[in-house]
Amino acid sequence: MTKPFGRWFSSFVRGGLIGTAEAIPGISGGTIALVTGLYDTLIDGAGYVVSAIKSLTIGRGAEAKENLRKVNWSVVVPSLIGMAVFLLLAARLLAPLLEDYPQETNALFFGMILVSIAIPIRMMRQRMRFLDIALIVIGLVAAVILTGLPQGHVSDPPLWLVALAAAIAINALVLPGLSGSFMLLTMGMYTTTIAALNDRDLLYIGVFALGALIGLSTFVKGLQWLLHHKHQATLALMTGLMIGSLRVLWPWQNEETRALHTPGGDNIGGLALLAAVGAAIVLVMIIVEVRANRRAALREAATTVESGTDTDARVGV
Repeated sequence: MTKPFGRWFSSFVRGGLIGTAEAIPGISGGTIALVTGLYDTLIDGAGYVVSAIKSLTIGRGAEAKENLRKVNWSVVVPSLIGMAVFLLLAARLLAPLLEDYPQETNALFFGMILVSIAIPIRMMRQRMRFLDIALIVIGLVAAVILTGLPQGHVSDPPLWLVALAAAIAINALVLPGLSGSFMLLTMGMYTTTIAALNDRDLLYIGVFALGALIGLSTFVKGLQWLLHHKHQATLALMTGLMIGSLRVLWPWQNEETRALHTPGGDNIGGLALLAAVGAAIVLVMIIVEVRANRRAALREAATTVESGTDTDARVGV
């Protein structure tokens, strides 16, 4: 396997994990993007594409090309393909699993998200400040409130509502801790959207995609700016959102009222084991990502040293 194909396949699989997460209410695609190391690349890529589109609309072709050149297409393209492919597969394969084994799937995902909380904390470049703690609390409270909203159901939504729901859900997708699928569930659009994907309803899918594009274009530039200029505070808020999102994945809760219960029942050991398995899966992914980044840093350092040695040799040092 050549290195370019290996990188392409890795991005495809990581994008697939994000797509799978977006088909599952309660699992944030943004969280999985953080776990897989794709988050910054995808947000930056989306921001540059939005800037390019805006430049084209006002006739600045050269500026649009410059923005498009900044996108890491070798990562973004296979990631997006993976998202689309795995989203379609997950919509068809995981829906029955979620309906038949809600406690078991919640336990597995609870363990995954619990360990994932360490990722934005590790990404903080400075010591935790009082402001960071306050933002964590704000994010936690916001996520608990949002995930505590009752479910709805709209059996035959008008197209304008489809576009609006997509615009809201896509913003939840790019924020770790908030699930786009869960937001659709709260708005009563989850079942109809999954059905449209499974039935290949092109009109519904097209309107949904347009709404998502509009929603993303109005939000992603601000998020990109925050990640570059308010990195620590943004990650603190994301951490709070991720902690608060654990509420919706708690295995022991009333599905209709979302009231939480204390652990109990005959299957408590099995659920705890599934949570441990989920935690172990994410832990392995984090370790693999850390080692890959370390190897890449060592290769870059070695290349820099070799380049400096060659330069010294040419000038006769």
